Amino acid sequence: MSKKIYIKTYGCQMNVYDSVRMADVMAPEGYTETDVIDDADLVVLNTCHIREKAAEKVYSELGRIRQLQDKRRAGGQEMLIAVGGCVGQAEGEEIMRRAPYVDIVMGSQAYHELPRLVRDAGGKGQALALDFPEVQKFDLLPEQTGAQGPTAFVAVQEGCDKFCTFCVVPYTRGAEYSRPVADVVREVTALVEEQGAIEISLLGQNVNAYHGVDAGGKVADLATLIEKLSLINGLERIRYTTSHPNDMTDRLIDAHGSIATLMPYLHLPIQAGSDRVLKAMNRKHTAAAYIDIVERLRKARPDIAFSGDFIVGFPGETEADFEETMRVETVSYASAYSFKYSPRPGTPAAEREQVAAAAKAERLERLQSLLHRQQVSFNARSVGQRMGVIFDRKGRHDGQMVGRSPYMQAVHVLDAAGLYGTLVEVEITAASGNSLTGSLLTQAAA
Repeated sequence: MSKKIYIKTYGCQMNVYDSVRMADVMAPEGYTETDVIDDADLVVLNTCHIREKAAEKVYSELGRIRQLQDKRRAGGQEMLIAVGGCVGQAEGEEIMRRAPYVDIVMGSQAYHELPRLVRDAGGKGQALALDFPEVQKFDLLPEQTGAQGPTAFVAVQEGCDKFCTFCVVPYTRGAEYSRPVADVVREVTALVEEQGAIEISLLGQNVNAYHGVDAGGKVADLATLIEKLSLINGLERIRYTTSHPNDMTDRLIDAHGSIATLMPYLHLPIQAGSDRVLKAMNRKHTAAAYIDIVERLRKARPDIAFSGDFIVGFPGETEADFEETMRVETVSYASAYSFKYSPRPGTPAAEREQVAAAAKAERLERLQSLLHRQQVSFNARSVGQRMGVIFDRKGRHDGQMVGRSPYMQAVHVLDAAGLYGTLVEVEITAASGNSLTGSLLTQAAA
């Protein structure tokens, strides 16, 4: 009988991709995925360390899973518990100490070792893998078999060399590494030809810092990789995330104007609008430089839209600094993510004098109000437009399908049953703050 693996994923799309690959790694070991945790022989928490109190939330979840583990063992069945991802990397030995019932802890670069770790833990001992191996995990992974649907994710770059003072990624994901061009092209081609994917999102902690080796042994940038992927027959859309402003090269900006399959939507975090705060964050760009990049992208692709990230209440941020952040309204974001700063142990900013909680909360409310108004306005401007929508899930109503516009907006359409996995032209008839409503124009590819 096959065994069952349950994977709970926290955080970013890179973790979502990693979870898919964990299932691929365990398939040859006789494990199939389950959505029912009670049935699992192996439970994996693929964790994220970005959000506030991330580690404590993991410990809370582990406490609940322990009860299931005890219940299964009382019935003569096994349930191994594994913690992976960034919390696993950052707190591996502490997890083993605080939660000794956890069988496996593995870092972000070690999930390809999951079969060995399971075998080791099956011998009734704890298994730990936190090293950053010289051989990259991508070189040791099997071919991707887990279907992702019409919109799929492919990791092309991992790690970070930027060392922003608020961020744990360089410590949990390691130095920047880029996969060879041929490996990425091979994986994307298989997703398109064998699994029916028509949209690919290229992933990386600093994806536009991509510098993979091509067939001739030369270093290729992200623009070159996208050019090669755009030649794959049947691939309708290409996206990439997450980008750093310092890696937005002229070639990549030009690619937005010349490659039709590269979507006119870019996630480009700024974090703060104050140059003083940006310097304290070690971002190595100014607010003016960021705005210049936005303007150059709009010149190359006039219909492009942006999403962004903001941190409010960074150590030392004054009211004047925050007002500088509020002036980035000139970008007019289609969507954005904003958070109160919370210290990450081991990062430089965690040791600095913190902004009062009340000030952070008040500033965040003001910023989110501005960003929400911009999102509502952007969605409202979509009404009356015709755009291609990829249907990737069923809606709540009979015959309703939900898909994504070129700008990542959720689009709800009635009378669209049977169109899952297709790119269809839709006229937008209504908009809300978070989604759009549309009607079918044709069932031909948009």
